Amino acid sequence: MRRISWVLILFCSFTATAQQNVLSLEEAIATSLRNNYDILMARNDSTSFALDRSYVYAAFLPRLNGTAQRVWNTNAQKQELPNGSKRDTSGIKSNNTQFSLNLGWTLFDGLKMFATRDRVIQLTQLGTLTVKNQVVVTVADLINTYYNIVRSKLQLKAIDEQISINEERVKLADKKFSVGLGAKPELLQAKVDLNAQRAARLRQLTLVEQLKEQLNQRMAVEPTTRYEVMDSIPINTGLQYGELQANIASTNPLILIAQKNIDIANIIVRERRADYFPILTFNSAYNFNRLENKAVINQFTPLFNLNRGLNFGFGLTVPIFNNFNTRRLVEQAKLDVEYQQLFFKNQVTLIDVALSNSFQTYELEKRSLILEEENITLARENVNIALERFRQGVSTYLELREAQISLEQALDRLISARYNTKLAETELLRLKGDLVR
Repeated sequence: MRRISWVLILFCSFTATAQQNVLSLEEAIATSLRNNYDILMARNDSTSFALDRSYVYAAFLPRLNGTAQRVWNTNAQKQELPNGSKRDTSGIKSNNTQFSLNLGWTLFDGLKMFATRDRVIQLTQLGTLTVKNQVVVTVADLINTYYNIVRSKLQLKAIDEQISINEERVKLADKKFSVGLGAKPELLQAKVDLNAQRAARLRQLTLVEQLKEQLNQRMAVEPTTRYEVMDSIPINTGLQYGELQANIASTNPLILIAQKNIDIANIIVRERRADYFPILTFNSAYNFNRLENKAVINQFTPLFNLNRGLNFGFGLTVPIFNNFNTRRLVEQAKLDVEYQQLFFKNQVTLIDVALSNSFQTYELEKRSLILEEENITLARENVNIALERFRQGVSTYLELREAQISLEQALDRLISARYNTKLAETELLRLKGDLVR
């Protein structure tokens, strides 16, 4: 199978398909990439990481907060002094206005802010790889479904071929019976076989429609969308194991994701270790306070008071003891690094084994395909000879029926061999990471 270009995928139009009434594989893939829910959800996660990255340098900036307050007071007050005098006032009004600006700036935190920046960048790259992996998986599944429909249509043609042969059998058997050269059981058996093939054709038509609904679901279009698919399964017989295995660690999305998780785990260790270091901050504030009293009882209470001022300084927080929590977190982060490294090695071995097995299957199916293509020629020739002998009355219907069964089985094996070769080819390209570029 030829490799599918991103540019071709993005510019294919499903509208053109509707006009031609034939849905090509590239158009099906383009529609799926636009609409498939799994891809859209993966892209949503990736967009979230990208959004975090766009604000990643905000961690290096200071934090500035402002507060403001305005208070109106109305007080009633009674006083009785030691000298016997009394004061009784009510309706004393005052107002107080306050606002402040506070600046906080972390100058040093054990380089944790740099590690956090690197982790966010790596998470963005991980999101991109996750989207690519989901795209590859979705495209591979869609290709298999698409060619499963093609296979079913080819099997439908094979059934039509058998129906044509059975119709000829019925005609010949009826003719022989009518002139007294044949037995009625031969005619009846020919009609039974014909009806069986017609029933098989109905089942095959239903299967084709069901498979189209599955393809519609993968493309995220209406289940009732109608179209035709191509009528052949192209095979790329030139795949080489050495070329597929070369640099697979740099092209397979799952291996790349595992490698990226190791990088992220190492950065998390840096973040945890930063908690061992002191934190140096710069702090500054501007304060404003204005008080107005309409009247006062106490002569030492001012009628008007205004305070404003700017202050700044440095703060140092030194971690001394926190119940070994930092040490515990660092050790856990190191264990996660070891786990991710083991997972990476295991992933590489799994991909290598899967690639080897898929290539062996690919080679086997190619050889089987060559044999079945030869067999189908022989089987058709055998049916033609048997049919002609039956027409001339030198063979029985059993011989013709046996030749028919051989042709039917040969057609099934040929179609299966071609479809299985395509499955193996698709799996090889998926493992290599070259299915979608």
